[in-house]
Amino acid sequence: MIKTDVLVIGSGISGLSYAIKISEQLPDTKIIIVTKGNEDESNTKYAQGGLAVVTDFSKDNFQKHIDDTLRAGDYINDPEIVRMVVEEAPLRFNEIVEWGAKFDQEKGQYSLGREGGHTENRIVHHKDITGFEIERALLETVNNSPNIEMLAHHYVIDLITQHHVPNKKFEKENLDCYGAYVLDEKNKKIKKITAKITLVATGGAGHVYKNTTNPIIATGDGIAFVHRAHGKVSNMQYYQFHPTAMYSKRDGMLFLISEAVRGDGAKLRTKSGKPFMQKYDEREELASRDIVARGIDNELKISGDDYVGLDCREMDKEKFVHHFPNIYKKCMDEGIDPMKELIPVVPACHYLMGGIDTDKNGQSSIKNLFAVGECTNSGLHGANRLASNSLLEGLVFGHNAAMKTVELLQENDFNFDDLKAVPEWNEEGMKMMDEMVLVTYLRKQLQEMMSDLVAIVRSNARLELAKKKQREIYEAVTELYNYSILSPQLSELRNLVNISYLIIKQSLEMKENKGAFYNKDLATKPLLINE
Repeated sequence: MIKTDVLVIGSGISGLSYAIKISEQLPDTKIIIVTKGNEDESNTKYAQGGLAVVTDFSKDNFQKHIDDTLRAGDYINDPEIVRMVVEEAPLRFNEIVEWGAKFDQEKGQYSLGREGGHTENRIVHHKDITGFEIERALLETVNNSPNIEMLAHHYVIDLITQHHVPNKKFEKENLDCYGAYVLDEKNKKIKKITAKITLVATGGAGHVYKNTTNPIIATGDGIAFVHRAHGKVSNMQYYQFHPTAMYSKRDGMLFLISEAVRGDGAKLRTKSGKPFMQKYDEREELASRDIVARGIDNELKISGDDYVGLDCREMDKEKFVHHFPNIYKKCMDEGIDPMKELIPVVPACHYLMGGIDTDKNGQSSIKNLFAVGECTNSGLHGANRLASNSLLEGLVFGHNAAMKTVELLQENDFNFDDLKAVPEWNEEGMKMMDEMVLVTYLRKQLQEMMSDLVAIVRSNARLELAKKKQREIYEAVTELYNYSILSPQLSELRNLVNISYLIIKQSLEMKENKGAFYNKDLATKPLLINE
């Protein structure tokens, strides 16, 4: 058994910044961060574009950033949350600079990029590896904080709530969180970690689809175990597909070609070299991601091609290599010279706008359980995320959640009887799975079904079929779970099955198309603007 004051699940920008803030405010507080991979493996690490923040007030202002965010989110964002995040952005940005994160500058001023949906240049960046740089600075700060302990390769199985406490009556609408059951992968042992406050910062769920820009760890764990604990989860039908991931014949994580490349002038072309975005939006390549992804998807359906091309041939090579060194190197390693030929690109599952319902402080519907970042439905993104608002969300909500946590820790009004009564994990009667091929097979089946039936463009018939197929997979996975000693692979599959259920269910409940959600049977206007 492990006891801590604060348990942080996830080691991206949300979890790390939250832990640092509490550590600074309450240096005697014990904080444990658990992460299922290496300590630096998170969606944050792979964020290329940058951080959206108003820094040049001579050309830009908060209202413009607010308006761009609301427009991208198809106006179902929470306006108060959007205003709060945008107006707090400069303060939070300055803090990570103080923690050591470095951003590109020109002549003493921040070098600002522009991405789809933005009306001004406001993206601060570090080359094309901004997330990597932020993660480096935050980890350095965490590792210098004596009251923060990092447990890598520790996989959360389930949250601990009242229904784990013996002889305890509970109501779904009145739950407390007491920590989590965590699998220590190296020692093959499930530990009980009790905590006064728990934060879920587990990122997205991209691997519910066949192709994604997300790292292999993005399996929707946090959303799934909050859903199983009867926490409120919504807007799961809104999944953003990034328009330009590098095409590969291999399934899994695809290399992202940042939207900033289009912001700097790259154009989309069919495989044969014809422009097409003018058919879908007046902003062409700089339309919001949902529009660009649907445009590409439609072109691929018309042509039967496997990919479209991103044309960088008219761009200045020196500037391209300086701003996008990682992308340039990846292209050259794949045998593609972006200055001479089209980069083959396809839309890939990228960012989830929905998730665990939270308030402005990151408080979920379960008492003493906070959630921050891509695993949440915070009200910021609405039906479609504006590019580079996600790192910002992690910082602002990480700060707010930390301040609220500090307040609760100082009050110290926790249910200590329940915390003491939580039992150890019981594996009695379970046996080792003798064939992992069952897990691999079911995971592939799930990903194929979601990619074919519940992707960029959906229909009533496809969703109904997906509902039926999902149920079959759920029953097979439940049977495996009920008799097997748990492994990360089986737990991830169980979580992906929960995620697929939520996406399909909430897609079927939609009455109109909004943002990233598009059901052709609900369409009231043509896909092409000149139809």
